[in-house]
Amino acid sequence: MKTERRLKELGIDLPDAVSPIANYVNAVRTGNLLFLAGKGPGLPGHPLPTGKVGRDFTKEQGYEFARQTGLSLIAVLKAELGDLDRVKRIVKVLGMVNGTPEFGEQPEVINGCSDLFVTVFGDRGRHARSAVGMGSLPRGIPVEIEVIVEVNAGPARSSAAAAVRKTAQRAKRKGAKAKRK
Repeated sequence: MKTERRLKELGIDLPDAVSPIANYVNAVRTGNLLFLAGKGPGLPGHPLPTGKVGRDFTKEQGYEFARQTGLSLIAVLKAELGDLDRVKRIVKVLGMVNGTPEFGEQPEVINGCSDLFVTVFGDRGRHARSAVGMGSLPRGIPVEIEVIVEVNAGPARSSAAAAVRKTAQRAKRKGAKAKRK
């Protein structure tokens, strides 16, 4: 539990892993690689941030959104693996920035997530990365990030992740029933 002790030392409380809002799962494991679905920023109890970096948000605000997104991704890792020490290495980060056409500082924005990973995981958090601009992102969010992680042996999903999936499936079924009525 060294990684979780590190989070405590840093004063970081992970949010709950958020259930997917569409027909996908938070993570898929194949062999020793865990592919995390794209996540965006947002804090519990606050409205979802929407807008473009370079127009509605500064580069520094974008950095904070990328950091928030990194926290959400670490929460997914915790839910999927049960123990963050099972993260062998963050392999690849794809950071997408909803920016104006002339905004070109995507790497500085996505550093919010990259810096967090290195701070939390040390050398295991150093990764290959792409930071690209997008004309739009789902629901107008300013940043979306997906990650590929190498993991140590063990079960791919914890009971917490299974519970999140079951809750999401129940909510979908209830929503589908309500639409039919």
